[in-house]
Amino acid sequence: MGKVISIESTPNPHAKKFMLDRPICTGNARSFEKTNDKEADSLSCALFKIEHVTSIFYVQECVTVNKAFDVSWEMLERQIALTIEENVDGVTDGSGRESEWGNGIGTPSNSLLEKINAALDEKIRPALAGDGGGLNVIGLDGFTLKIHYQGACGSCPSATTGTLMAIQDLLKKDVDERIQVSLA
Repeated sequence: MGKVISIESTPNPHAKKFMLDRPICTGNARSFEKTNDKEADSLSCALFKIEHVTSIFYVQECVTVNKAFDVSWEMLERQIALTIEENVDGVTDGSGRESEWGNGIGTPSNSLLEKINAALDEKIRPALAGDGGGLNVIGLDGFTLKIHYQGACGSCPSATTGTLMAIQDLLKKDVDERIQVSLA
């Protein structure tokens, strides 16, 4: 049974990282939103039973939980930590990334998309994971990259402006100067 060893703040005031004493998943990150939790495992189902939990993100030893804007963390932290400890063994290791090519805009054979994902994997995703979040590439239409934030990034005020521009600037510099990044 896993144990929550610390609860850490993130840049997003509505998300906290619950750090475990062992990895929760060994594969890719997993992300669940209350509005589309049909692929939820037992831990995410248990967490969504807590009123005001809006999304959940797992990566390595970290479970990031987002809450509703109008509720304080004091009301939720202990209940979330106990729920994680009671249900962590029910996590199944899924693919984690939402359909990266799911809407048909991009295809895995697209070399530009492969270069973009390589840059994101090397420089962006580790930084976002350190703050309890992540991102999915939804697709590429010409030079417009559509992304979806996960975890703490999903409702973070700075993710929709500063972080988005930083991602775009990095991709313009490292991959192709014509790339534009937008939220899906």
